[in-house]
Amino acid sequence: MTDLWLIGIGTGNPAHVTLEARQALRDAALVLVPRKGPDKADLADLRHAILNACGSRAPVAEFDMPVRDEGRPYLERVRHWHDEIAALWTRAIATARPQGPVALLVWGDPGLYDSTLRIAARLDPRPRVRVVPGISALQALTAAHAIPFNAVNGAVTVTTGRRLRDFGWPEGTDTVVVMLDGELSFQRLDPAGIEIWWGAFLGLPNQLLEAGPLAQAGPRIVAARAAARARHGWIMDTYLLRRR
Repeated sequence: MTDLWLIGIGTGNPAHVTLEARQALRDAALVLVPRKGPDKADLADLRHAILNACGSRAPVAEFDMPVRDEGRPYLERVRHWHDEIAALWTRAIATARPQGPVALLVWGDPGLYDSTLRIAARLDPRPRVRVVPGISALQALTAAHAIPFNAVNGAVTVTTGRRLRDFGWPEGTDTVVVMLDGELSFQRLDPAGIEIWWGAFLGLPNQLLEAGPLAQAGPRIVAARAAARARHGWIMDTYLLRRR
């Protein structure tokens, strides 16, 4: 393999896939699709639906995603997990022996809040990497709520739930976006003067949205997320917080 294409597919809605991404999926010689267990089969199904909608005829190599070792320190377990994923890519590609570019469908945008590029850098020999940008969850969230990403002359901090829990509201910013926060860490904040806009399954038919003052909207979000997670077996969500 000499060419690896990382193709942003937005939030799983085929309408979010750009014309460039559609053409790349048609030109690829092999597509890698991860499986994350039977309770998350919808994620692989969404990727196959996008391939069909884009007219891809490339063979698909599915592989089972490894599980992170929760017994290791956080950064160590992430590094180990990435090493395991890179090894699985290498094995799947060697088995398929494609005569052309290998493609990976990446949620959102491959360069924004995603580790696919870091995993690709672990491959040996290192391939030529092409990134096809996609619609990010940040764009889908602000579009769904019809709000601007930033306040006038205001900074925006994109962070993790872990950092929000450990360090509180970031200094020097009036807008905070939190990605993939399974613990809904906004519950640790003093809600006074904070507005929240939350979205799950953004862009999909089962999209969920909540917004309002954090004190009132927060409990609704906690309940809605728990119900959706139980119903689907998985959830992808994000939220934006802004001080008044």
